[in-house]
Amino acid sequence: MNSNSQPIKLFLVVAFSCTSLSVSLTPVLAKPTPNRSDAKTILAQAKTFNQPPIPAGSPPGGRVRGGAKRTGPEGCPLTKPDLTALVPFTQEANSVINVWGQTTVEHPSWFFYVPYTKDLPYTVEFVLQDPDANEVYKKAIALPDKPGVIPVSLPSTAPGLAVGQQYRWFFTINCDKQQNAPPSFVEGVIKRVNLSQPTVKQLETAEPLKRYAIYAQNAIWYEALTTLAELRQKNPQDAALKAEWRNLLSSIRLDDVAGEPILPGTP
Repeated sequence: MNSNSQPIKLFLVVAFSCTSLSVSLTPVLAKPTPNRSDAKTILAQAKTFNQPPIPAGSPPGGRVRGGAKRTGPEGCPLTKPDLTALVPFTQEANSVINVWGQTTVEHPSWFFYVPYTKDLPYTVEFVLQDPDANEVYKKAIALPDKPGVIPVSLPSTAPGLAVGQQYRWFFTINCDKQQNAPPSFVEGVIKRVNLSQPTVKQLETAEPLKRYAIYAQNAIWYEALTTLAELRQKNPQDAALKAEWRNLLSSIRLDDVAGEPILPGTP
């Protein structure tokens, strides 16, 4: 009897130990491994960007295309695509174009397709004005190594945008050193708005792709574009992000620059 009980005790001890180990590991094994959210589902939620109505008051006007015209040997040469601001625009029945978009941040970023390169002796300038046409910020911009989309950011050292105010921006390329020929330029209006508290809470915990979708759903152009541009720069081979970039620009009728490269730079 005693000779048989020893193996039985050993078996029970081993069996109990294994059971305890299994139980202790069960909560760990049951925890889901963090996975990247399904990109297709999130991008489907973004849908097409819908530009909100033009703000009350004077229409913003503006130019989404540079409209370069060669005037003598010093004028800006015609290019296809032309200098383009990556901003929504509407064209009214009277052919008046309004270029404007919304932001939620004090120091947003703008994106421009620039067809000229640094080997050309052209001067480039970005200017931001407050609602009273006072200059808020002015910066000389370096032409890129090759044609493409470049970011221009309002630095933290500059005065931030106030909520509810409309600011006018200009991006100008002067191709004539003597400034006798007209420059190629784009201009528009940016307005800072507040999102609802539930939406702000969503953004606090959302991953970048989800944040992009939230901004697009809420007609916040500048953060939607900036977030998507940053994602594309970090994942240049991602076909879904590339397709979404095309979809976003196509939704505001800028198909011709949707395939142009986003050049290195920090928005």
